[in-house]
Amino acid sequence: MARKYSKKASADVGRAMKKRKAGTLKSGRSGRKVKSRKQAVAIGLSEARAKGKKVPKASKKRKTAKKRKAKR
Repeated sequence: MARKYSKKASADVGRAMKKRKAGTLKSGRSGRKVKSRKQAVAIGLSEARAKGKKVPKASKKRKTAKKRKAKR
């Protein structure tokens, strides 16, 4: 079976995890410190994607606030 992520992409995720543990990883737009493990992994994968490494596309599960309000 083929690898889901390349070794270089895994290294990028590892780098992001180390930054989070050190307390220096910040989120993109707001610049706040990242505390959650999941968010650190997501940042590492998106950085790997931006560099053109073998990473599957990001899932589009998030709904916008407008759509959630409209359903109520």
